[in-house]
Amino acid sequence: MKIALIAHDKKKDAMINLAIKYQDTLAQHELYATGTTGTLVMGETGLKIKRMKSGPLGGDQQIGSMVAEGKLDLIVFLRDPLTSQPHEPDVTALLRLCDVQSIPLATNIKSAEIMLEAVQNGKKL
Repeated sequence: MKIALIAHDKKKDAMINLAIKYQDTLAQHELYATGTTGTLVMGETGLKIKRMKSGPLGGDQQIGSMVAEGKLDLIVFLRDPLTSQPHEPDVTALLRLCDVQSIPLATNIKSAEIMLEAVQNGKKL
């Protein structure tokens, strides 16, 4: 599977912890991430991740382009719903693309765990 990891600033620690918890599962897949999130997760886990630009600098749009082209199977996007994001239109566009393309999208820890457990158990999403 091709899996993208994205996390807003206040959710980066949660993403790192999630990646550590599911490190063995994630290591079996092709991983993509926005810039800072990818750097932090790689630093803590050693996972091989193809990094895009930082979200506010176009990384969300790069991931969105992959969704539109059918190049991703799952996205874990730990969003911070309580903080205004300067690139909110990009975030909204990415969420819309996932709905249009029927790409599974986890936007919080619990939904991410459910999806990664399914991947871990060999279920096709």
